[in-house]
Amino acid sequence: MASTRTIFDDVRQAEARVLPADAYQAEFAEEFARATGVVWKLERAQEFREPDVPSWRAMMAGDWERSLALIAEMREPLTGYYRTRPATRRLRVVETPLTPYLQWELRVLAVRAEAGERPRVLAAGAVREFERTAPLPELVAIGSSLLYEVLYDEIGGHVGARRITDPDLAGPCRAAIETLYERGEDVRAYVEREVLPLPPPSASSRSRGTHRP
Repeated sequence: MASTRTIFDDVRQAEARVLPADAYQAEFAEEFARATGVVWKLERAQEFREPDVPSWRAMMAGDWERSLALIAEMREPLTGYYRTRPATRRLRVVETPLTPYLQWELRVLAVRAEAGERPRVLAAGAVREFERTAPLPELVAIGSSLLYEVLYDEIGGHVGARRITDPDLAGPCRAAIETLYERGEDVRAYVEREVLPLPPPSASSRSRGTHRP
């Protein structure tokens, strides 16, 4: 029988240095600032916690209009940020119906697209072939030999990352992300068609229970 293992399975099992959240964020900022090529991101989970982001907090508090206004305010500083940073390509895997978090995040990604990032959306069904053993990991690829598997707890809180520097894994994984990205749709077109017609999101009782203003 042919093996069903994929490069993503290999990444999950790879030897890695585990970084706590603060160390990862500091290291990533340095690596991102000096990157010379495209930085690739893959997002798969449908729920995250973003307590440091005011618009997320407003959404969780049920103030959707305030959340949208705060998202709009992100455009100008993000434009300045991306003007001096490496090109970024983000692939956002989506399941429907959209979770409240994803309804919010896709709006944010549309603003990021206007500011200079290039996010694309891909339906979850298009990645099933890579998920026979587990959902795709959350990944950031910088260059051909640096890969981070970003880690989250059971309620979507960021807890750190696994740092992988094996080029025999990092390079092929980046190439796999690029291939999936090419199959994706520009986030702005997706938001226009699938997100804008939706009513304001209502955070689930589980999500509300994890929220702290």
